[in-house]
Amino acid sequence: MAKEKVTLTLDSDNLAALRALVGKRSLSATIDRAISMHVARVKHLAALDEWLGELEQEHGPVPPETLAWASQVVGDCAKRSRRRKAG
Repeated sequence: MAKEKVTLTLDSDNLAALRALVGKRSLSATIDRAISMHVARVKHLAALDEWLGELEQEHGPVPPETLAWASQVVGDCAKRSRRRKAG
């Protein structure tokens, strides 16, 4: 995979915390992995939005209470996932 050198301006507290967590491992590789995970998540959410748009065209608007329920489920799943990764 091709690599490209860039200059980034990052929050100094976040960078210090990341350096403390990463230790002697590669900071560049860690940030590259985080970017990769974020890009995958954004792509997934865009595909989900597109799918929901198709469903709305076919079946009409999603009721607000259903959207609220789905948001809660996704939030709960994200919290569990973060706990598993942190543990």
